[in-house]
Amino acid sequence: MFDQPVQFQDVGDAEMAFRRVGAGPTLVFVHGWPLSSTTWVKLVPLLAPYCTCVLIDQAGAGETRARAGTDFNFRGQARRLNAFLQAQSIEHAHILAQDTGATVARYAALAGGERIASLVLINTEIPGHRPPFIELFQKMMRIPGSAALFRVLLRSPTFVASSMGFGGCFTDRSRLDADFHARTIQPLLDSPQRMAGIVSYLLGIDWGMVDDLAEGHGRIQAPVLLVWGEDDPTFPIERARSMVAQFADCRGLRPVPKASLLAHEEQPALVAEHALAFFREIGALGGSD
Repeated sequence: MFDQPVQFQDVGDAEMAFRRVGAGPTLVFVHGWPLSSTTWVKLVPLLAPYCTCVLIDQAGAGETRARAGTDFNFRGQARRLNAFLQAQSIEHAHILAQDTGATVARYAALAGGERIASLVLINTEIPGHRPPFIELFQKMMRIPGSAALFRVLLRSPTFVASSMGFGGCFTDRSRLDADFHARTIQPLLDSPQRMAGIVSYLLGIDWGMVDDLAEGHGRIQAPVLLVWGEDDPTFPIERARSMVAQFADCRGLRPVPKASLLAHEEQPALVAEHALAFFREIGALGGSD
């Protein structure tokens, strides 16, 4: 999947990197911070037999090329997502998104009308809730030299496995293995440009916009499914349950046992099962875009 050449789409203030695999209705994958589209490597093979899977890198992440003046807040990221769909002539896109990517997807749905046909949201921001450490990281990254310090910390296995690092990503911390390191951490160590990108992305996270979704959820007309790693310390599942009633058409919250923030990496088969059942329920499978 990631062996094929990356493609680029001009979306105004960035060139969005993307890959496409599979056949069927269009399913666009939107990753969170500080990840990239490589986070979907275990999930896509389970969905590609049913969907055309389009994997994007958001501005500030992966191989997407930001430009001077790139807008990194949620609305800017959402505007680029909708611009990508339009440029690619995707009239009906199902979106599967996680973490900050799922907040971007929600804002894209608010602005994109009928172009976004459905949303599968995995472990993401919750109105009125603040995940641990992220606001602290935002303050730290405004201090000159902090990005270089963060790169030093990423070289420490102790930091990576800690709650301030990637420890909350998995219930089974043995999954912080060589594969995860190669996909997620090593690119940041190898490229100062990529490190600068995730800092820009981080500083674009606006908590007021997260809180505004308590009202905004009700204006999203597309059907929504929440899929949640039960053990997630970043976005606790009990807090997430409050969002079900906020959406105009939420088909429920599906817990994923033995999984935390990255449920799609830890339990990909169950996440795929929930997503496919949802797509069948809304009549998304059986035709193509």
